[in-house]
Amino acid sequence: MLSLFVSAALVSCSDDDNDAIVINDGEPTSVKLYTSNNADGNITVYDVTDQSAVTSKTLITTSIAADGVYYDATNDFLLQASRTDLGLEGYNNTSSLVSGATLTVDVDGTNDMQSPREVAVNGNFIVVADNADVDGDPLTPDGRLYVYTKDGNTITLRNTITTSFKLWGITFDNNNLYAVVDATNELAVFSDFLSNTTDMTLAATKRIAVEGIVRTHGLTFDASSDVMILTDIADAANGQDDGGFHYIQNFTSKFNGVANGGTLEVSQQVRVSGASTLLGNPVDVAYDASTQTVYIAEAGNGGGRILAFNNFEAGGNIAPFINNSLAAASAVYLSK
Repeated sequence: MLSLFVSAALVSCSDDDNDAIVINDGEPTSVKLYTSNNADGNITVYDVTDQSAVTSKTLITTSIAADGVYYDATNDFLLQASRTDLGLEGYNNTSSLVSGATLTVDVDGTNDMQSPREVAVNGNFIVVADNADVDGDPLTPDGRLYVYTKDGNTITLRNTITTSFKLWGITFDNNNLYAVVDATNELAVFSDFLSNTTDMTLAATKRIAVEGIVRTHGLTFDASSDVMILTDIADAANGQDDGGFHYIQNFTSKFNGVANGGTLEVSQQVRVSGASTLLGNPVDVAYDASTQTVYIAEAGNGGGRILAFNNFEAGGNIAPFINNSLAAASAVYLSK
C-alpha cells in the first residue's frame, strides 16, 4: 500500500506536526496553523511564521460544519472531517490558493460516520473519533473510532472500533493511540492500536484520571519534547471563562508511573486558566515545541477564537498573545 504523506514512519494528528523546523540560511520555514469550525465549515489558515505579524486566509468548502483538520506539506494535501457529509474530504494543491478560493473535493471518503470529531494520522492510516452514542443509551457511554486507509486519491474504511467511553480528542504516539475520555477528567491509551484490523469492541490498555481537570476535550503529544497538553472545558454550559489547559513535561514517564485507574497528580502538571486566558470551551490544541507555543481552538468565548500562549511554564491566569476571532472554532493543526 502506498505511503501516505511524508513516510510510513511519520506519525501526525490533527493537532500538531512533530517535525523540527528546518533552517535555511538562518530563516525558519513557513509555520502555518490550519483550523476548522462548526459555523460555516470553511478552513482558515494562519501563517504564524512571524508571531508578531500573523496573517490568514480562508478557503471555502461545501461543508457547513467541520471538525478534525490535517495538512501534509510534502504532498500539499489538506484534509478535514466534514460534519455535513459525515465523511473525510481531501483537497490537493491548496498552498498557492488565495483567501476566498473555493475548494473542490479531490479525495472523497465514504460517508460512514454519525458525529466526526478529531482526526489522527499515522502513515497511510487516518483515524477519526466519533462521539455519537453507539447504543442509544446515555447511561452506557461509548463511541467509535473509524480507521481509514489512503491510497492515492482513494480513502477506504478499513474497520470500526467501538469504545466503552465517549470520545473527542485523539493523537498518536508511534503506534499507540491516546484518547480523551469525554465527559470525565480521564485519559486513555490503546497500545499498538492499528494492529486491530477488524470491526470490534476494544477496551483501552490503560485509563488514568488527570487531577485538576473537570472535563478534558482536546489533546496533543509532541514526541520530540515528550510534552502532552490537555484542554479542560470544565462546565460545558459555561463557554466563557472556566476552561484551561494542562502542560505536562516528561509525560511518558509520568503516565507510565500511574497505575491503571490511578491519578496523575496536579503537582506534576502546569495549569493555565482564568478570565484573562479567554478559555471557556477549549476544544482542541496544537503545540510548537521549538517556540514553546500552545495554540487553542476556543469554541465558546466570544463566539469562538484562535488563541496562542507562550511564557506559560509557571501556569496561572495569563493572557494569550494571539487572539483571533473564529466563530465556533473546532480544530487546529500545526504544519511546518
